Amino acid sequence: METLGIDIGGSGVKGALVELDTGELAADRMRIPTPQPATPENVLQAVVKIVEHFAWDGPIGCGFPGVVRHGRVHTAANLAASWPGIDLRAELSAATASPVTALNDADAAGLAEIRYGAGRGRRGVVLMLTLGTGIGSALFIDGRLVPNTEFGHLEIRGKTAEARASDRTRESKALGWKDWAKRLDEVLDRTGLHLWPDLVILGGGVSKKHEKFIPYLQTSLEVVPAELRNQAGIVGAALAAQELSEL
Repeated sequence: METLGIDIGGSGVKGALVELDTGELAADRMRIPTPQPATPENVLQAVVKIVEHFAWDGPIGCGFPGVVRHGRVHTAANLAASWPGIDLRAELSAATASPVTALNDADAAGLAEIRYGAGRGRRGVVLMLTLGTGIGSALFIDGRLVPNTEFGHLEIRGKTAEARASDRTRESKALGWKDWAKRLDEVLDRTGLHLWPDLVILGGGVSKKHEKFIPYLQTSLEVVPAELRNQAGIVGAALAAQELSEL
């Protein structure tokens, strides 16, 4: 069974058809740079272009970088300030004439890793952190999602966790992998103090370079790289369209 997954991010809007039996992309993904300014109108136009590119008229799953409750956006830290209050599910459904499931982008990525990737078969508390423009989080208890956790906004040394340790911060401050790993350790230890996870999965685009920074981590937590890498958001969004239509 194929379904279209969309992943809205701070730097790019990506989409692809996903084969849900395997979690693999059924066709090459399409990526459009996130419009600037990243207003609802501009971003939705980019999403519609992706839907039209695949000539898709079935269910759509859409991951969004912020809190999404019952299809409505409540926060959007790395997009335009006009996003909160937008009913993403309703707006995108109207624009595409298709049923839409909207959810937090890290939650989508986590769903993919729990079903197909590094969290497959793991019980207990599993935390996924997506390292990119910000830091997203997805929390699972015995495989069940606790939606809309925002551990990237925990305060560490007077700043948010993502301000100190996102991949964007690593690049903007030209941090070496070892120095960045020290900052990431702080985030892991702080979340570990509150959650005591049995497993932490590190995802986002930088996860494809995991061998450059995970060996430097000193945390006592079990930490593994995401297996689906940066495709997890697309795959999880498509999965959500089939299984989590009430989110």
